[in-house]
Amino acid sequence: MSTRPPGGPGYQEPDGPSRPPRRSSLLGKPAIVISAVTAVVVAAALVAAVQVFGGGNGSPGGQAAANAGSAGASGAAGGGAGGNGGAGAGAGHAVSYAPVIARMPKTSPHPSAGPSASKSASAKPSASQGSSSPASSSPSGSAPVPPASSTCSKPSFVTSDQQGGQTFGNYYVTNDMWNVGNYSVSQTLSACSYHSWYVTATMNNNAGDGAVKTYPNVHMDFNEPKITSYNTISATFAQSGTPAGIYEYAFDVWINGVADNNSTEVMVWTQNHGQAPSGSTMGRMTAGGHSFQVWKAGSYIAFVADQNFSSGTVDLLSIFKYVISKGWLTSSATIGQIDYGVELVSTNNAAETFSINNFSLNAS
Repeated sequence: MSTRPPGGPGYQEPDGPSRPPRRSSLLGKPAIVISAVTAVVVAAALVAAVQVFGGGNGSPGGQAAANAGSAGASGAAGGGAGGNGGAGAGAGHAVSYAPVIARMPKTSPHPSAGPSASKSASAKPSASQGSSSPASSSPSGSAPVPPASSTCSKPSFVTSDQQGGQTFGNYYVTNDMWNVGNYSVSQTLSACSYHSWYVTATMNNNAGDGAVKTYPNVHMDFNEPKITSYNTISATFAQSGTPAGIYEYAFDVWINGVADNNSTEVMVWTQNHGQAPSGSTMGRMTAGGHSFQVWKAGSYIAFVADQNFSSGTVDLLSIFKYVISKGWLTSSATIGQIDYGVELVSTNNAAETFSINNFSLNAS
């Protein structure tokens, strides 16, 4: 999901995102319990009234009371389950139930749909976009076996919709054409799975502003667990496609929400072609055997690899701990979304293909 600001040489990102959240808020446990209790009380009153006036289950009044009592009991059970779910999400490492799409621009809001969003927040995509909500899950204690690298040759999902996307388990793959309003851009996403997909895109930088126009990506949403509650957060990836143009392959992580006014955006650039992050250089750090130059502009932080790499494993937790050690995040910071994809500025007006051949997250 990603909502970063338009990049490019000379661009300065404004302080702090201004996009609205793309995810629906979960009701708090107290509200659910109160609503459930109210439903039960009302149902009980109806049943009592029916008994006083002689209504049986066979009569309209009696049947209505019976239905109300049943609905009240179901509501109470649902409220209890919802409350427990909320507690689990807060205490554990639960993945969000529905995908969220964060859009990049900090100046214009985007809808959110599922595991991630473009550089701003956006609403869940409609069925016509081919998306569905993934089941909630919690990472296990042992590291999952990453899927084998593969090239998508027979895609099961194809879309040219600007916010078209598809859910694959706990991941969401999206076309995320979040900033194409003032530019001539075409882009088609073809996906075989969350770890095997590609886009074919055509665009240019004739305006000379270096603006990022799209961020096709795969992402996973989280229910805001604390970063410090994890022992491991790492991502394995492989990408291919390095044509001429201006773009970078990058992780986009949303901390303390997803693309809202309180969020911090942390990017990790793994392969850069002619792009420059916003802000000023703040030093260098090493994580997982890769060295990065660190850039910062307000609530936007970018780790740009000193040497491009097209596959490997990135130790995201070490990067988050570095940000906390600098005082840019507090120890209570939470994870909203982790994305990986390619930010596209220009393909020099030629149709070019960018592929993700492997991707998986290990968070435990």
